Amino acid sequence: MKGLVLDAQWKPKADYKVSDWEKQTGKAITGNSVWYNPKLEVREWPDPEVGVHDVLLEIQACGVCGSDMHFYETDDQDYILYPGLTKFPTILGHEFSGKVVEVGKEVTTLVPGDYVTVEEMIWCGRCIPCRNGYPNHCTNLEELGFTIPGAFARYLAVDEKFCWNVDAILERYGVERGLEVAAMSEPTCVSYNAMFERAEGFKPGHFVSVFGLGPIGLAALGLAEAAGAGMIVGFEISPQRRELARALGADHVYDPRDVVPHEVLLELSHGAGFDFNVEAAGVPELTVPEMEKALAINGKISQIGRAAQHVPMYLETFQVRRAQFYGAQGHSGHETFPNVIRMVASGRLDLSSIVTSRYGLEDAVEAIAKSIDRADGKIMVKPQMNGRNGNN
Repeated sequence: MKGLVLDAQWKPKADYKVSDWEKQTGKAITGNSVWYNPKLEVREWPDPEVGVHDVLLEIQACGVCGSDMHFYETDDQDYILYPGLTKFPTILGHEFSGKVVEVGKEVTTLVPGDYVTVEEMIWCGRCIPCRNGYPNHCTNLEELGFTIPGAFARYLAVDEKFCWNVDAILERYGVERGLEVAAMSEPTCVSYNAMFERAEGFKPGHFVSVFGLGPIGLAALGLAEAAGAGMIVGFEISPQRRELARALGADHVYDPRDVVPHEVLLELSHGAGFDFNVEAAGVPELTVPEMEKALAINGKISQIGRAAQHVPMYLETFQVRRAQFYGAQGHSGHETFPNVIRMVASGRLDLSSIVTSRYGLEDAVEAIAKSIDRADGKIMVKPQMNGRNGNN
C-alpha cells in the first residue's frame, strides 16, 4: 500500500548525549536534537499485519497536526523542529477516523463495518506509570505516526483497546461529515486532557485566554465555551483562524503582533487578570511571559504546545498570585475520549466548521506544505477520496 513516509538521518547534534536506551531502540527522546535532513514523500510501504487483538482500519479521514508541520519544517541546522519521541522512517498521521474492515481472531468489542477513532498513544498497560494510572507517560510508549506507522495511508492495524466507537457523532453529522469530525477527537482530547485533567479545569464564569488558534487552540476555545467561561480571549497571527475563533465563541481575538497581550488581558479584566490560560502556540518563550503578567489570583497556565525551548519564568509572580503552571502530554485515560465524543455528539462542542481543506493521499505532501502557512483551521487527508486536491 501507499503511505506518507517521513525519513531522516540519525545525526545527533554535537551537544546532545544519546542515551543507551536511544541507541538500543533507535528512538530519539528529543527529536529536534537527532533527526537531520527530513524527507517526506508518498511511497510504497508494506501492508499492515493484523494481530490477534488488532482491527484493520480503512482510514477515512486524517487531520494534519502541528506535529506533522514540525516534522516538515527544520531549524537553521536542518533538524526537524518537533522536540518529542520519534523514530524514522515511518508513516505520519495520528488524528483519524476509520472503518473496521477486518478483525483479529481474539477481538471481542468491534466487528467489520464499525466506525472508530483511535488513540495515538500506544501504552503498554504493564509499566509502573501505566499501572499508576498515567498511560500518557508509559515507559514503553509507542506513538502512531511518530515511532510506528500512522494513518496517512489507506490502512492501519491497531489493537482494539485503543479504538473508540463514533456512532453517536455520525448520528449527529451523517457519515461523511461525521468521519471528519470524528478524526478531530484526538486533538480535542489533547486539549481536554491539558485543561480538565492536568490543570483541573476552571469555574464557570472564569476568564480564559488561548494563545495560538490552530486546531488544538480552537479545540481549547470550543471546550472553554462549552464549559461556561465568563470571557474568552484569543491571540493568533492568522486572520483566517481569528475568524474561526470568533465563530466558535471567542469574545475578543487579537493579532499578538498588534497589541501587548498582557495589557489587553488586564484591561479586559479591569485589572483582575485571567484565571485560566492555554498555551497552544508552541512558542512559550513568547507567550508564557505575557500570561505570567496577567495571572489572576489562583490563576493557571496550561502548556500544550511543543517547543524545544527554555522559558524564563519569574516565580515570585506565581507565589504572590498563588498561581500554577501545568505541563500536559497526550490524551489517553481519565475518561477523556468518551467524554469528548459525548460533548461532540450532543452538539455542545461543534468543531465541524474548522475543517477548511481536503486532500487525497497522493497530495498529502502538499497538504503538509500548505499547513505551514498557518492559515487553515484543520486540513484533512482523505485516503479513500478520488481525485486530487479536494479543497473546499
